[in-house]
Amino acid sequence: MSTIFTKIVKGDIPCYKVAETADYLAFLDVRPVAVGHTLVIPKKEVDYIFDMDDEHFAGLHLFAKIVARAVKKVIPCKRIGVAVVGLEVPHTHIHLIPINTIGDINFEKERVQITPEQFEKIASDIRKELMHDKP
Repeated sequence: MSTIFTKIVKGDIPCYKVAETADYLAFLDVRPVAVGHTLVIPKKEVDYIFDMDDEHFAGLHLFAKIVARAVKKVIPCKRIGVAVVGLEVPHTHIHLIPINTIGDINFEKERVQITPEQFEKIASDIRKELMHDKP
C-alpha cells in the first residue's frame, strides 16, 4: 500500500513543494514543529532509511543539504536541525527544522499554526533562494 508520501510524489495529494529532482522531493511539513519545517524524501518508497542503497542514501543527504541552506537563508534561525525518526510514516524522510535552541526540535510540543497563504509564501521564498544558488 502506498504511503502518504508516495501519494504526494504521484501528485495524488497536494503539497507545498520546495525542491524536486528525478529521485528526491522536498516539501513543507503541514504539521510543522517550526516555521519552515521541511521534509526531504526519496521518491522511491523505502520504509527505513538504513535500508536505502548507498547511492540513494548519500544522494538524499546531499539534496537535504542544498535544501537546508536555502531554508536557513529564508527563515531566521541559528541552525537547521536535522532529525530522522522514521516512526510516523513508513517512507524514509528527513526533517529539516529551523532552530535557535535544542528545545526547538521537540516533536511533542504543540505544532505551529500556519495559513495556506503563509505556507505558499514560505515555499515560494525557499524555491527562489534555491534558484539564486544554481550555477
